[in-house]
Amino acid sequence: MNKIELLNQQFEGKSPEEVLQYFLTEYKGKIALSSSLSIEDQLLTDLIVKIDASTRIFTLDTGRLFPETYSLIDKTNMKYNIQLEVLFPKHEDVQKMVKEEGINLFYAGIDSRKRCCNVRKMEPLRRAFQGLDVWICGLRREQSVTRKDMQVVEWDEANQLIKLNPLINFTEAQVWDYIKAHKVPYNKLHDQGFPSIGCQPCTRAVQPGEDIRAGRWWWEDPEHKECGLHRK
Repeated sequence: MNKIELLNQQFEGKSPEEVLQYFLTEYKGKIALSSSLSIEDQLLTDLIVKIDASTRIFTLDTGRLFPETYSLIDKTNMKYNIQLEVLFPKHEDVQKMVKEEGINLFYAGIDSRKRCCNVRKMEPLRRAFQGLDVWICGLRREQSVTRKDMQVVEWDEANQLIKLNPLINFTEAQVWDYIKAHKVPYNKLHDQGFPSIGCQPCTRAVQPGEDIRAGRWWWEDPEHKECGLHRK
């Protein structure tokens, strides 16, 4: 049994608090939350600050976010007396991409959309990972078909990191119960039919009964709906 399997066995049935307590202590200085400012990541921010407020928390500004998302960054900083680290794409890469394929290239096809995600998300994320052993994510199995087999602890081969998913078994209702009980700041677009929020041109509200990620890259098939951050 390898290290990842042993860790999953160790934390089977454990609460997110218990999982975070262990990893924030064991990997102090080598662990960070990669926050998309989702309700899951806001919940994790609340837990992390209560356990160890010195833990690094960063987010990616793709340059195409909703105004409500930028407001949430400020609200989160003020609520917890922290300073979220904000990373940006390299402007040279963005300019080259737009010159070659246009400002809204992502609508043209999956390859173009993935190029945009790579320039605006993946490259800044790789920079953020430097010096880390563990990255914390807000993934839940319930979120999409691409995440149904994910575990609490995974090995991210591409980035050579442990990927930690403390909320993997949580339901959306459990997340919202925590958000409301602890008065955690959240993106107000959630109140307008946006369960999953990414870049503004690639996100829409969902209709009653639709999958919670139906509003992300809605013109693509469900099995393609990842930007590359969470590929197996």
